[in-house]
Amino acid sequence: MDSLIGDAERYRILFETMEDGFCIIEFFDGPHGPLSDYIHVEANPAYERNAGIPNVVGQKLREMVPDEADGWVELYGGVLRTGKPIRFQRELEKTGHYLDVSSFRVGPFENRQVAVLFKDISAQVKAQKALHDLNETLELRIEQALAEREEAESALRQAQKMEAVGQLTGGLAHDFNNLLAGISGAFEMIGVRLAQGRTGDIDKYLTAGQGATRRAAALTHRLLAFSRRQTLTPKPTVINRLLGDFSELVRRTVGPQIEVQTIAASGLWPALVDANQLENALLNLCINARDAMPVGGKITIETGNRWLDDRTARDHGLTPGQYVTVCTSDTGTGIDKAILDRVFDPFFTTKPIGQGTGLGLSMVYGFARQSNGHVRIYSEPGDGTMVCIYLPRHRGEEDVDAPDIAEPAVEAEAGETVLVIDDEPSVRMLIVDALGDLGYHCLEAADGPSGLRILESRGRIDLLITDVGLPGGLNGRQVADAARMLRPDLRILFVTGYAENAVLNHGHIEHGMEVLTKPFAVDELHRRVATLLQAE
Repeated sequence: MDSLIGDAERYRILFETMEDGFCIIEFFDGPHGPLSDYIHVEANPAYERNAGIPNVVGQKLREMVPDEADGWVELYGGVLRTGKPIRFQRELEKTGHYLDVSSFRVGPFENRQVAVLFKDISAQVKAQKALHDLNETLELRIEQALAEREEAESALRQAQKMEAVGQLTGGLAHDFNNLLAGISGAFEMIGVRLAQGRTGDIDKYLTAGQGATRRAAALTHRLLAFSRRQTLTPKPTVINRLLGDFSELVRRTVGPQIEVQTIAASGLWPALVDANQLENALLNLCINARDAMPVGGKITIETGNRWLDDRTARDHGLTPGQYVTVCTSDTGTGIDKAILDRVFDPFFTTKPIGQGTGLGLSMVYGFARQSNGHVRIYSEPGDGTMVCIYLPRHRGEEDVDAPDIAEPAVEAEAGETVLVIDDEPSVRMLIVDALGDLGYHCLEAADGPSGLRILESRGRIDLLITDVGLPGGLNGRQVADAARMLRPDLRILFVTGYAENAVLNHGHIEHGMEVLTKPFAVDELHRRVATLLQAE
């Protein structure tokens, strides 16, 4: 029937309009051997779209893709010889197209013809590769992201901590000047009494000067320990033991117009907490309390044991159980209930521009959560504010540092020699005289290079005592490293003015080395020297 489309025409329409590429190839014998090449005898328009090669009819394989020909001949040659259809995926390297291919023989082997049906799956393959690469690198990227977040949080903590240090300096300067006045006054009175020949009064001036010196050292050590950047380590701690020294720190910070009261609960449980970080959090709360009382008032720091049942814990956003609480309360202006829910948001502050970063309470909140606890705030406008930190009870004993046991000074053995390197003449004199009283022979140097020249000599040196911070281009650690190269068994005592030994920040303390922090007692110097020289 003329109105009906014939089979040939139907085939032609399908051939021309199908989305997949299609061709018929015919094998022939070539220079590479029997059936070693083929020619495209038929191809549809979709061939070019899927394979990326135009005008393929009449083209020979080895002329089209000479570098890839052997692989394609092997695949389609197998179909021709066996008559078994195949399906595979392969990249056409010449055009970079990934193809999903189906192939079958057309007629008997003698026709030497194979049909190929294929489609371009490049986008799919690239997406799969991207997903694979993503999965391969996901763990590394998560680690990097976590490390970057920790670095950012650490920077925020340090910035907030240094803001608190700034708040400390006014009170510390006042106290330190008082202590210096006591020290210098004691020395002056000792000089006066010696000139008068009245030696009976000297002891009380010595006692006063030594006491002021110890308090000044405690002040600087506490400030340096508070401000340093460090990896924080929680330990089982009874918080009551921190309150004595900490309340003094708060009093210096908030000034004399504000009363500071501590209420330590009896039988307080230990909590697993980093004491330095807890003090940081509490100091920020006390600074906020001070700012809320511009005309003076009262700050109360109170500890307690709390048992939270299911309902109370749910109301507080906590897990039921036993908690140690430490709360600060003030008699200040209070906080409007409209903003009370926002006070823990980073950078939220009610203070004027330039008077606060808005990091204080957010860092307190972060500290509490990192300690597996929580923080709650209660406030009434005009009646003051209370902030409570909840820390889980630690089911164990408190970590208590073993007290140092004083040991008698040990006299020097015959000929034992100590090299003392310090750029401060008074410190150098103190060390030399103190060791000289025990019979040690002492050599002196004021800087690293001159000390190193003594070490390079052939004279006997049993112990090196060196300041960490030295002028002349060589610090104490560098001098010690050079000394160990020259004298491998040399004992070394580092002396440093930092609250924590700075030597550890630039290397490790080896066998036969110790660290002594300035200012130090003469008895402690004697003990450290004896420990080093008597060690096997």
